[in-house]
Amino acid sequence: MRIIPRHLFSLLLLLAAWVMAGTISAPAHAQRAAAPEIDRFSVAADDEIGPGAELTFTLEGTPRANASVRISGLQKNIPLKEVSSGVYQGGYVIKRKDRITSGNTVRAILRMGGRVSGETYRLASALSQGAGAAAALPPASAPQSATPQINRFAVTPIGKIEPGADLSFAMTGTPGAKAFFTIEGVAKNVPMQEVSRGNYEGTYTIRRLDHFPATVNIFGTLEADGQAVGARLNQALIADAAPPVISNIFPRDGETVAVGAPTTISATFDDSGGVGVDAKSVRVMVGGRDVTQRSRVTPQFFNYRENLRPGRYAVDVTARDLAGNAVRHAWTFNVASQAAPASLPLQILSHANNAAVSGATIEVRGRTAPDARVDVQVEGLSSVAGFFGVKQQVYEQSLRADANGNFAFSFQPRFALPGTRYEIAMTATKADLRTETQLVLFQQQ
Repeated sequence: MRIIPRHLFSLLLLLAAWVMAGTISAPAHAQRAAAPEIDRFSVAADDEIGPGAELTFTLEGTPRANASVRISGLQKNIPLKEVSSGVYQGGYVIKRKDRITSGNTVRAILRMGGRVSGETYRLASALSQGAGAAAALPPASAPQSATPQINRFAVTPIGKIEPGADLSFAMTGTPGAKAFFTIEGVAKNVPMQEVSRGNYEGTYTIRRLDHFPATVNIFGTLEADGQAVGARLNQALIADAAPPVISNIFPRDGETVAVGAPTTISATFDDSGGVGVDAKSVRVMVGGRDVTQRSRVTPQFFNYRENLRPGRYAVDVTARDLAGNAVRHAWTFNVASQAAPASLPLQILSHANNAAVSGATIEVRGRTAPDARVDVQVEGLSSVAGFFGVKQQVYEQSLRADANGNFAFSFQPRFALPGTRYEIAMTATKADLRTETQLVLFQQQ
């Protein structure tokens, strides 16, 4: 056996120890996580800083981290959600008890792997940029560069919000900047191209499943030199020149209802292809009295219920859509001093008119004369891609009431989309008597 000299053996031992030490320390060094980095931070306000104003925060930095914001004077952190790789967003509505003004500071915080990075910024008032502006906030210790300006943010109105239609946006402002627009709940940070000095253009093509509410918020943003400014679109997307329609009135024009039970007066609002009815513009007059404040009013319908004395009543309803187009509908009905002697009853037991329903299957129960025939038709009007109306024949059937006059039917729409309106027409017939009624239901949002 060959013998290794003592000095060479000692050298090998030292070398092995050095290698083992390096092997052991390497994982600990590799596991040391780098501190996350904050690249950019901005805030947008939908009004001047004060109670009721909504602040929207955007932080850009290291992806897959935990982000939050802390405002001086507010005893809690505001969490931010990672909406895309390295981009975090969140919001906060200022409460009356909060002591938040444009002089407060805001601290952006990014946590990752036990390491924390934070930067403190000035909370600039959005008033200097106008309502809805996004004022970029550089670190308090950093010198401020000139804030970019938006002089105009507009859209070319289209005839109808429907799949495949293009929304074309234009912005003028500081040249050489980065421009984009956001359609709230639909598309975020769609880029715009600078087609000439300080003039930016961008297009969004409407998808089939896009949902455009009547008051959708759209913001344009311009970024330059680490600062950003925003502007809200104060213009309708639709070239809406047609007034809305008031339909499904109840009681019907000239109809006589029985005295004793409360009378429900109602109607629905249709603005297909338009921007929708402004609920605040609706006015309901019954018998010369303004009953709007005691009515339930939505952009889709109104309901008013009262015990009325016998007599003739005039109903006058006025409304405007969000584009300012006005509509008026007037009709009359009678409240009988007693029930008509030769009338065929037809009563809905399961739902009030304009009620919200949930579930895939909807059941309607009613009562008429024993063994009477009841003819039922159900139409559904859905809204896809905002105001793109889809009408479907949901149900059509002839029923026979039982010995007690009870009847029931159920229907299951093919597309049970939230907000779908179901118009249900029912006609009861027995011998030479005939009675019609209608019921309007809405798929729960």
